[in-house]
Amino acid sequence: MAYQLTHEAEAFINFRDHTFPGPGSHGFRWVDVKHLRLPAEPPGDRELLAALIRHEQFRDDYAGGGVQPDGTRHGPYWLSALTPDVYEAVGHEKSAHILAEWANRPGPVPAELAAALRREVSDRLAAADQVYYLSGLGEEAFHDWGGVHGDFHEFVWVDRAAGRLTLLVAADD
Repeated sequence: MAYQLTHEAEAFINFRDHTFPGPGSHGFRWVDVKHLRLPAEPPGDRELLAALIRHEQFRDDYAGGGVQPDGTRHGPYWLSALTPDVYEAVGHEKSAHILAEWANRPGPVPAELAAALRREVSDRLAAADQVYYLSGLGEEAFHDWGGVHGDFHEFVWVDRAAGRLTLLVAADD
């Protein structure tokens, strides 16, 4: 049975909208968060990941093109390279560490940005039952211009109590 997710909401946090103390540019760093409603009788996580990959909202190159319903790209990767098997189950602590290390490079984020990240990212991550991290694809899975992102971190959070799956992408371009 092919389960379906329903797009519910999204948030976009642009680091360019905040003034950072000290050296370093954060002009092209951002976090994109997409929330999808779980089916009434949600399946196991593997089936949820497959439903996410099939979803229209997953066809986003995250390079200005937005969601392309018939698209063949997801972030820097060919859509065909993505399966539930490329997502690694990770703990809350590891994912929070990856995101904090990325966000705070080369220095701490301003208070206003930290509050937005806490509200849209940290608080939702803490509520998740399960966290998955897209890992191990490598450059062989890049599409024709897939190297445009300096960093590309993707997480999927399953929050069964809230009936929600969240796709989070944090990237530099």
